[in-house]
Amino acid sequence: MKQQFARWQQQARHLKQQISVLLLAWRDPRVPWYAKALALCTLGYAFSPIDLIPDFIPVLGYLDDLLLLPLGIMLTIKLIPAEVWHEYSLNVQQSQAQTKPVSYLAASLIIGLWLGAAWLLFRSIW
Repeated sequence: MKQQFARWQQQARHLKQQISVLLLAWRDPRVPWYAKALALCTLGYAFSPIDLIPDFIPVLGYLDDLLLLPLGIMLTIKLIPAEVWHEYSLNVQQSQAQTKPVSYLAASLIIGLWLGAAWLLFRSIW
């Protein structure tokens, strides 16, 4: 059990490192616009204080974090040129001081989605 927990901790650290690399790489002019767009969506979701599916919902609340975030990171990595990714990966590894900014724009977008869904549900019931 301890070994499994240690493996999860290592994967979480790796995911945090990849997010930091994305945060640096999306601003690089060598990255194509579509990779920047996907990186911004992934970063917005990662830093949003509000989840698409709230964590208090059993299983589904954490399932979106376990699937959407790694999937977004993986797809973005494939779109970013390898030399750019490698360069920023080295930068992040050298400076392990990582902070987690909060994206209020992404939070607003998710709140808007929830309010829109609630409004549609209310209209269909009423």
